[in-house]
Amino acid sequence: MALISSRVRDHAVGGDGGAPGAPKPPRKVPAPLPGLAMAAVGVAGAWAVHLLVPAVPMLTAAVVLGIAAAHTPGLRARIRGTGRAGLTMAGKRLMRIGIVLLGLKLSLHDVLGLGWATVVMVLAVVAATFGGTLWLGRKLGLRGDQPLLIATGYSICGASAIGAVSEVTGSDEEDVATSVALVTLCGTLAIAVLPLLHHPLGLDDAQFGRWVGAGVHDVGQVVATAQTAGPDALTDAVLVKLMRVAMLAPLVAAVAMSVRARRATPAGTTTGKRPALVPLFVLGFLAMVAVRSTGLVPGGVLDVAQHAQELLLAAALFGLGSAVHLPSLVRTGGRVAALGLSSWVVIAGASYAGVLLTT
Repeated sequence: MALISSRVRDHAVGGDGGAPGAPKPPRKVPAPLPGLAMAAVGVAGAWAVHLLVPAVPMLTAAVVLGIAAAHTPGLRARIRGTGRAGLTMAGKRLMRIGIVLLGLKLSLHDVLGLGWATVVMVLAVVAATFGGTLWLGRKLGLRGDQPLLIATGYSICGASAIGAVSEVTGSDEEDVATSVALVTLCGTLAIAVLPLLHHPLGLDDAQFGRWVGAGVHDVGQVVATAQTAGPDALTDAVLVKLMRVAMLAPLVAAVAMSVRARRATPAGTTTGKRPALVPLFVLGFLAMVAVRSTGLVPGGVLDVAQHAQELLLAAALFGLGSAVHLPSLVRTGGRVAALGLSSWVVIAGASYAGVLLTT
């Protein structure tokens, strides 16, 4: 009888000891600290790899280590469990901060010093690579936002551009991770392949540097590839590459406008959350470009910002790499590989022709 009375009393007060109709306690949000700690360890490991093998950029190592960690039996459960919240935070929020600091690498004076012919060449290469990759990716039937993300990564600045565009499209984390893995793989192969083509293609050092800057994806990969031809090649490569980076802001704004238009209905309502026309982190990127262009920023501050940017992006890329699911990648591996190879051929060929026409 006492047991029955207790159950009746519990039911009368809401079944869980609370008052009838009382709001349920808020669901506990997973703490980000364990995942952020994993990202920090991943950054340290990527830095160590770069020190041991300087030809491997730290950002490339961070993606590879993230993928490896996600498929290591002892770590896989932790990454998918307690670490997921922090790793997702790293892949999104730390990526935004790193992109903002990336603007401090870009001075309008340096870029325009290359001449309008080079500016036009870079615009043409970016347009051809982006449009061609997006079209082919859709023809191949790749899932979700993968065609858009891969096209962005190949045409602009690798994983950083993918992260920026995914912020305004709200892309699935697995799509982002797969796109980053593909672009990183091809950029890494460029470090080994392009120097072998330097002399057979009849390029002098400056031309080789411009070809690398126009055709390789990530800034770190550009540096690793161009430095094989000496300081002149490296300087031209970085300047041309940063000119491509400057295209990040208008591209993200254009994608945001497309998403806003797609989510708006004829009645003026929306079918989902509409992104800002120009996301806040893109405005921050442009602000940093303006600050750098004044020439008033001390060299020491720029050095600190560069190191901070590399560390933040490495943490973000480790987080994205940890979301890669190789079995899923294998299922679409043939199509993804075909798109990556085709896009690589397009950007290498277009940039090669552009360099020959402008030098």
